[in-house]
Amino acid sequence: MRKVILLILMMGVMFCGTTLAQSRGFGLGVILGEPTGINFKHWTGGKTALVGAAAWAFGRENSLHLHLDWTFHNFRLIKAERHVLPFYYGIGIRYKDEHRDRVGIRFPLGLIYMFDDAPVDIFLEIVPIFDLAPKTEVSFNGGIGARYYF
Repeated sequence: MRKVILLILMMGVMFCGTTLAQSRGFGLGVILGEPTGINFKHWTGGKTALVGAAAWAFGRENSLHLHLDWTFHNFRLIKAERHVLPFYYGIGIRYKDEHRDRVGIRFPLGLIYMFDDAPVDIFLEIVPIFDLAPKTEVSFNGGIGARYYF
């Protein structure tokens, strides 16, 4: 499983290093829910971003949870008068260090409230997960969080 963690970190570095345009830069914050921990977002274009977390899962077994998602944002679906409220969806991978390590594919769906006058966003997401190892299984994650952009 150390190879899986290394792969996740290498993908993050690789994608972050090849970005051309940034909509809002790099954001760092927290996510509360399942899992709970530190969250980051790195805009890789006007509508795409890498989102990841190093967190603690409180499910059947308390465990370390790492994930990295490639997300796509739709800014036209919901119109807000004063601020931006994009819907996002994506695909990613996760690693969960339980009694038997879990590796799966994530499908995040969420909303982000982006402030015009502050480098902050607030997000809400639900994430279906399809675990591939040690056995195939479907589960869900979900949370609310906030990030500050540097």
